[in-house]
Amino acid sequence: MKETIRYSEAYKMEVVRAIEEGAVGSITQARAKYGIGGATTVGRWVREYGKNHLIGKVIRVETADEKSELKKLKQRVKVLEKTLCDSTIDLAIERAYIDILAEKAGIEDLSAFKKKPTSSGSKDDEQPEKGLRNHSESTVSASEDESTELLHGAETV
Repeated sequence: MKETIRYSEAYKMEVVRAIEEGAVGSITQARAKYGIGGATTVGRWVREYGKNHLIGKVIRVETADEKSELKKLKQRVKVLEKTLCDSTIDLAIERAYIDILAEKAGIEDLSAFKKKPTSSGSKDDEQPEKGLRNHSESTVSASEDESTELLHGAETV
């Protein structure tokens, strides 16, 4: 029958300390040096008594105020993400609407139209968009029903 050997806590901690400090290169070498027969005994000691298991772990102590603040911040992030999504969708709809209006107004190259240079001089030249807005508004009112139908059709797709 196999004889059971009991090791003291101090002895176990000495073996673990030798491994952690690098005096012994590995668990196998520690077993050989200290005459320990069990294949998993030293590994169990290292997990139980060693400090290396703490390396790489973050231990965080939070107060109740910090937890509630963290919860509020997470809720705030959710609200901001939803707002960003809504804004992105609104922008996409507005761009589609502008494309539809440009097509109805006969503007083929919208990016070139947006970059049209303004000539300096008279007051009328300083505010070229005013007349353009009036033209766009009349185009909008004339084809509002068609645009609304197109937008609703795009939303259902």
